Amino acid sequence: MKLATLRNARPDGQLVVVSADLARYVSAGRIASHLQAALDDWDQAAPALAALSAQLDAGEIAGQFFDPALAHAPLPRAYQWIDGSGYMSHLERVRSLKGSKDEELQSVRPLIYQGGSDSLSAPMDPIVIPSDDLALDFEAEAGVIIGPVPMRASREQAQAAIRLVTILNDVSLRKLVVDDLQNGFGFFHAKPSTSFAPIVITPDSLGDAWRDNRLHLPVRVEVNGTIYGQPNAGIGMHFDFADLIVEAARTRPLAAGTIIGGGTVSNPHDETLPIKRDGIGFACIAEARTAEKAKYGRARTPFLKPGDRIRVGAIGPAGQSLFGDIDQAVELLASD
Repeated sequence: MKLATLRNARPDGQLVVVSADLARYVSAGRIASHLQAALDDWDQAAPALAALSAQLDAGEIAGQFFDPALAHAPLPRAYQWIDGSGYMSHLERVRSLKGSKDEELQSVRPLIYQGGSDSLSAPMDPIVIPSDDLALDFEAEAGVIIGPVPMRASREQAQAAIRLVTILNDVSLRKLVVDDLQNGFGFFHAKPSTSFAPIVITPDSLGDAWRDNRLHLPVRVEVNGTIYGQPNAGIGMHFDFADLIVEAARTRPLAAGTIIGGGTVSNPHDETLPIKRDGIGFACIAEARTAEKAKYGRARTPFLKPGDRIRVGAIGPAGQSLFGDIDQAVELLASD
């Protein structure tokens, strides 16, 4: 089944069930008022939501037109947002960035950080930056929303806790990364609000696209209408989502509604921008720039500026954007 959160007068929005073709929706208010409430009572809510989804897809319920512009982040505010780094090729490419530490880039245990989750961004919210000299970057990722996980969870417990799958844009201000890392407390100012696709999908509804705790779909990124990258989220993911959940629960339990990111989707290749129609490309600007430095001796691709537009979608076998698109314009914070 496919779920979304529509904006209303409340901070957590309204939970709705969306049809398989993303054309229609029906309110899930009689089951759970918002997504967190459904996650808190998943054993009871999930079967009822699945039945409602089946009725909608069968035409037994007419539903209403689904407009992704009215969607909020699936969880507009989450108890916890944890981002991991599952792709070794991403780590290898950003290794040379100032502030990175080689000894932290290893393949034995995944790197994770805890991000801000009190104001997660809707798929069509603008990316608002306080100034235009902060090296604004995007990071296209797959992510999961989980049920409760105990401390020191096993891989089996971690896998069983995965409730929903989606994609996201982990926005980064590269100029502030160095200060955050060198201060020793990790990312803070370098990581503004993360943006999410409008749709979350249960793993069973993804069919063969979800296996081995990975999303096996290309994640297409466009900047100002030009294809930037389309790496496959299932290729080269050294640490799968069960691994990331186990690591996050190493010293603490995780609450229902915790969001786990898989890290910037990255496939090994030797391309630089612009890519060919069938090229792999990049899911963040930092990788593109390091590839250019290696090939040309300097970076040629600029970071995002006000007026630019970033579009991210996970593409299904028929060319459809399965989770809907993240489609955001960059805006400069208005001065007082």
